[in-house]
Amino acid sequence: MTTTPAPPISDPDPSALACPGSLIGPCSGCQRPTHKYGSGGSPLCQWCMAPVMEKWGPGVRFVSTRS
Repeated sequence: MTTTPAPPISDPDPSALACPGSLIGPCSGCQRPTHKYGSGGSPLCQWCMAPVMEKWGPGVRFVSTRS
């Protein structure tokens, strides 16, 4: 499988371009701006999530530790 290299960290994840600014936060892996909060948010940008999904499968999810 051929993957394109990730753009510079200063470039936001495409998900950040399609959501309100209040839902954008830093990727937990690389600190790239990404859609982190609210419905559909993810703690990782698409480039950090790709190797995780490759290792664990497309059903990988994160568990919130907040009470």
